[in-house]
Amino acid sequence: MLFRRVLLLTAPRRAPASIYSQYRSLQIQKNPYRRTNDSHNDQDQRQRQYQYQQIPLWQTRRFWYTTGVAGTGGAIYYQVHLEDSPTGRRRFINVTSDDEQQAGLQAYLSIISQYRNQLEPRGTPTDLYVRRIAQRIIKATGMQGDWEIHVIRSPEKNAFVLPGGKIFVFSGILSVAANEDGLATVLSHEIAHQYARHSAEKLSQASLLQFVYLVASLFVDPSVLQIGQAMSGLLLELPNSRQCEQEADQLGLYFMASACYDPREAVGLWERMKTAESVSPPQFLNTHPSTDSRIESIKKWIPQAETKREAANCPNPEVTRSFFARALN
Repeated sequence: MLFRRVLLLTAPRRAPASIYSQYRSLQIQKNPYRRTNDSHNDQDQRQRQYQYQQIPLWQTRRFWYTTGVAGTGGAIYYQVHLEDSPTGRRRFINVTSDDEQQAGLQAYLSIISQYRNQLEPRGTPTDLYVRRIAQRIIKATGMQGDWEIHVIRSPEKNAFVLPGGKIFVFSGILSVAANEDGLATVLSHEIAHQYARHSAEKLSQASLLQFVYLVASLFVDPSVLQIGQAMSGLLLELPNSRQCEQEADQLGLYFMASACYDPREAVGLWERMKTAESVSPPQFLNTHPSTDSRIESIKKWIPQAETKREAANCPNPEVTRSFFARALN
């Protein structure tokens, strides 16, 4: 009996149920996310996965790591493909000459098909007249290659060149050109586009803008992106196109002078073009500089063009004009 009492006195006592419940509630208050049931753990895991799926893409670390790597690579790629134009202007070109000529060949075949019934036959006086002036300017530039010069019988006052040296002249511009020097101004401008690889520059700019739009589409709403595309046309594409046109004016003036044409006649051409053209949009909305702006720029370049003409040992244009005038009389 005594031994039994000793055992009861020395045995550890179990805490009352109420005290144990209070202890568990205190532990849960300290760590409210603690669960003892596996089903509760599975439910928490599914809830966390759902919350993770609801996080926007641009708020994830993986997105910013990828964007940072792509942005750094794009910046390096852009810097590597920067080069100087013939006038010293920095520009981005990532199109090879072969790709440029391939694009020009496809456009050439399409235009030949479109105007096949309006092409001036080879050997006619108009065809020989245009090709003679063009070949004389091409020779002055020092460029090689197989050039194609076509005259299209159309009242349109226009001319253009395709990559690979494919020149098209609409017969309507011949009356505005008025003389050989005037037509030389038109042709030298188009030949200067080919010399400066302006087609490759525009193709490269288009690919660059497409990449920028693709990256921007990850951040910006599509409706806002459309507004951005329109603004980029006004702020980037149109000014770049006008820069190319101005550069072609300057280079073309030097080329026609080196081919012994009178660069001062370029002013007369653009004055006649101003009279012939209809109402044109404001310069900031146009792909070409305004006619008044072109005339002012050409007047600034004429002294240097005359220096190039003298360096080519060309005869005095006044003497040449008086000689032909006497011959005609």
